[in-house]
Order: sequence, then C-alpha cells, then structure tokens
Amino acid sequence: MDKHAAADAAAAAAAEEDVETGEHERKGTVWTATAHIVTAVIGSGVLALAWSVAQLGWVAGPLALVGFACVTYYTSTLLANAYRAPDPVTGARNHTYTDAVRSYLSPREVFMCGIAQYGNLWGTMVGYTITATISMVAIRRSDCVHENGQGARCDAPGTVLMLAFTVVQVVLSQFPGLEHITWLSVVAAVMSFAYSFIGLALSVTEWASHGLRPDGRIAGATAASSSKKTWDVLLALGNIAFAYTFAEVLIEIQDTLKSPPSEHKTMKKAAMYGIGATTIFYISVGCAGYAAFGSDAPGNILTAPGLGPFWLVDIANMCLILHLIGAYQVYAQPIFATAERWIVSRWPDTKFISSAYTVSIPLMQRGSVTVAPYKLVLRTVIVIATTVVAMMIPFFNAVLGLLGAFSFWPLTVYFPISMHIAQGKITKGTKWYLLQGLSMVCLMISVAVGIGSVSDIVDSLKVSTPFKTVS
Repeated sequence: MDKHAAADAAAAAAAEEDVETGEHERKGTVWTATAHIVTAVIGSGVLALAWSVAQLGWVAGPLALVGFACVTYYTSTLLANAYRAPDPVTGARNHTYTDAVRSYLSPREVFMCGIAQYGNLWGTMVGYTITATISMVAIRRSDCVHENGQGARCDAPGTVLMLAFTVVQVVLSQFPGLEHITWLSVVAAVMSFAYSFIGLALSVTEWASHGLRPDGRIAGATAASSSKKTWDVLLALGNIAFAYTFAEVLIEIQDTLKSPPSEHKTMKKAAMYGIGATTIFYISVGCAGYAAFGSDAPGNILTAPGLGPFWLVDIANMCLILHLIGAYQVYAQPIFATAERWIVSRWPDTKFISSAYTVSIPLMQRGSVTVAPYKLVLRTVIVIATTVVAMMIPFFNAVLGLLGAFSFWPLTVYFPISMHIAQGKITKGTKWYLLQGLSMVCLMISVAVGIGSVSDIVDSLKVSTPFKTVS
C-alpha cells in the first residue's frame, strides 16, 4: 500500500469514527467547497478594485492582486492542515477557526484570535452598512437625474437611507441563527455574482466606447502631494487585502467535506480553484475599470458618472443592497451568539435573561421562533451601535482598507503559519526563518496599510461632515 492509499484508508477510518460518535454527516466535495470559497471571497470589496488598480498603476496593480492571491493560497493550505489536530488526517476535528487555534497555540493567542476575528466581523458590518447606503444614494440620484436632467439638484438623504437599512437589520437580527434564514444567504450569494458581473460588463462597455484604448498611467494616478500618493497606494493595498479575506470561514467550510480523501487534500484543491478563479475575475474587473475611467476611477465602480444605462446600474446597485442585507447577518450572527453566551454565563439566574416567548413567523423553515427579551435588546443595541459608527466614518475606501489591514495579517498569515510551525514541530532553520520572514513582511504591510487608512479617515473628517455618506 503506497502512502496515498494509506492516507485515504486512515481518512476513511476517521470518517467511520465520526459517524459512530454521532458527528453530522458530511457530503461536501471539492466543487462545493470551491463554490463556498468563491461566494465568501467575492463581495463588496470587488467594487473598489478599479480604484485600487488606478492608484497602483498598470504594472503594480495586477502584480499586487497576484501577490495577495499567492499569499492567501499558501496560508490557506497551512490552515487546511490545522483542521484536524494533532495529525491532519487522523486527528480530532476542529469545527471553527478558534478551535484550531486552541488546539495548537497558547491561551493568549486564542484570545488574540478572538479579538481579530470578532473585530473583523464587526468592522465588516460597519463597512457593509456604508456600502449599502452608498448604493441606495446612487439609485436615488440616478433616478433623479433621469427624471429631471443632468443639471437638476439631486441630493439624496444618506442618513435616512442608512437608518432604513438599519431597521431591516434590526428585524433580521431577531432570527435565532442563520439556519432559520438559509434562503437569505442563498439570495445574497446570487446577488453578489449579479452585481459583480454587471460592473465588469459595464466597465468593458465603457472601455469599448473609447475605442478599446486603455486609459491611465503605468505609475498610477497622480496625487496632490507625495504623502497623499503614499496614503492612496497603502489604501489600495488594504482594499485588495480585504477583497481576498476568507480565512475566518475556511475551517467552517472544510468541516462540510466528506472523506476519503482526507479533508485537507480536498480543501487545498478547492482553495487553488477558488482563489485562482477569483484572481482572474479580480484582475479583469480592476483592469477593465482602470482602462475605462483611468485616474478618475471611483472608489465604488458602480458610482462612476456616465456608467452604462441608468436602469442597469440601478439593478446592479439593488443586487448589491440585497447581497449586503444577507451578508451583514452572516457576519453579525456569530457576534450575537458569542455575546449571548457570555451574558448567560455571567447572569444565569436573572429573570430578564431566562424569560422567552414563542412567536409564529411566516416564510420560515421551522414555522416559529423563540424570542428572548434580552436577545431582542442586545441585538438591537449592537446593530444601532454599528450604524452610529458607520455614520461617523462614512468613507468607503478608507474603511475597506482598515478592515483589510486589521484582518489580513493575523487571520490570513500569522495564525496559519504559527499553527503550521506548532503542528510540524518546525525548529529554527531555513524553513522556520522563511515562514517567519513571510509573516513579518505581511505584518509590515498590514501596519503600513492601517496607518494609511487611519490617516485617510482623519484627513477626510477634516473636510467632510460625519453622518453624511460619501464614497
């Protein structure tokens, strides 16, 4: 029996043991995992890629996209090995990212992982609130210009629209968990592909209207000063990092895979297919947008002036809004669950905490939900707090850049590398130094991007009014 056959036999034995111990049946394949990865990766970050390529230029822009893709793929393979501990084939399953970190690293690093993971989840909720509002404002302005002409005053009430989005999220947040609103996640996934491909098609059409002559410069867009150019480049790198982020859900995706073959083998193939397909799409979107609009490429490609027929742009923005309504809950529900577990453990005997009521809900798979008053209050407060922060810093590119800086190094690079070193018992030597070197380079990039994003937010606040949404 060769080593591959032996590994498959060990994986089959592990799968049989899972069934015997009552583990849920896993039916996922390399193609379902690839679909999950593509759905997780392609999100609102794709809208900023044309602007990002514009800041970096025709050479550095595509190279940055390829570079982040390579790093993401490599560290994804390391993270896939951490799904089981201590052995990637026969070890015990880790069902979540935090479980994997707990299996290999110290309690202090588990705490750091929780901060990074939940901070990224909540920050993404802020970013999605801003993005959805920008799309709603764009629809209002587009309809106004179409009805009243180019010279019409078409100011849209961004704050009111953001509050409307918040009301929808307050209602959806009362569902106990994502398993009760699976239909919403399906709709969100379909919508993400719809607006992404519409944005690509409109950019290519705009480029074709210029005679297929690419606009823009090799060195990227100019800026008012060298420091401003530096901040813009760093912000572009942050946006690209955010566009590739999916490490926080990789273990959860891997937990759906059947074996044999062993899950880490299947996940590595899925990561290669998913990240490869996404990179091709990202380069197409970023370069087509830069070719079409040059240095004037907007932070959100769907807000570009004169982009396509207004009705198709409106459809794209509506698809984006629907996607963000569902995606918001994907990121919010883990935060709700963690906060509620802490409250119950802290005050288990409080009457307000222990009371609950059953409510019938139409269009639900289970027909009814159990509503706890404290959950109603807690979830509403979290959603409202998210909206307040979004109103205070309503800057699309700066927020995406900050999220990319905050999540890229710890979740995508540091923890996968640290767990790989612990799992393989890698001692100081050539491989150890190379892994640590990669981690340090990515850390410096994340720190620089974070500084650039904060600087851009501070500069924007000097000339902009909080609670007024801008792109």
